[in-house]
Amino acid sequence: MPPQKSGEDYLKTVYVLSRNNGAVSTTDIAQSLKVAPASVTEMLQKLAKKGYVKYSPYQGTVLTSKGLQIAEKITRKHRLLERFLHDLLKLDYTKVHDQACEMEHSLSDDAEESLCRLLKHPDRCPDDGKTIPACDLPFTSCEECIMLHKKGLEEVGKRRQDLVSVYDLKEGQFGKISFIRGEHKVLQRLLDMGLTPGTRINVVKVAPLEGPVELSVRGSKLALGQDVALNVFVEVEGLLPTASTVFKRRRWRHQGSA
Repeated sequence: MPPQKSGEDYLKTVYVLSRNNGAVSTTDIAQSLKVAPASVTEMLQKLAKKGYVKYSPYQGTVLTSKGLQIAEKITRKHRLLERFLHDLLKLDYTKVHDQACEMEHSLSDDAEESLCRLLKHPDRCPDDGKTIPACDLPFTSCEECIMLHKKGLEEVGKRRQDLVSVYDLKEGQFGKISFIRGEHKVLQRLLDMGLTPGTRINVVKVAPLEGPVELSVRGSKLALGQDVALNVFVEVEGLLPTASTVFKRRRWRHQGSA
């Protein structure tokens, strides 16, 4: 049985807070939701019993694959609604977050995908510029979604793996391109660069201050600007050791042998 509205809010909060920090503390969740830590603990225990999170009072909270699926879905709906409210209804960007929070739980999956096509597959929400997660339909591009839409969304099933945009990957992460967002010109631009669905990539370097992401693709180096990296989604397969982690390991071994 899926979680109620309040449970979805907690899963979404853990998802947003964990993108850069791993396990999320009860204190951070309480501050984000503006509720008492005791209330957070009670809800996390309930969600843990239902298999949505792994919760430890001292190590923090992480989403399970079951919880991640729901969290990404509700986050996607929220950020698409923010774009709709801002871009089409012309609501001030300072007001879109609270309004989207009220609407996200009642938006159906079919309405979500129709909204995405209406908005022409946006990549960021308007208020804080965060990435809109990829849809969970088993397409490799938005073009494919548009062409096959008339067959009915219920006929195509759902994507099984969780995807992360190249922009949100960390140095050393590697995986396979599974989805490219955008219309024909975006797709063609990436195809010309050799970035096709099924291509394996490795993140070599992430520049600070929203700079380019440097990739290793088929033995060559390729730098992607932020606008491109936001629209290439990868099925993450692992994490290679970076130069800093190798140095730390060598230092630890040296100290251990001294």
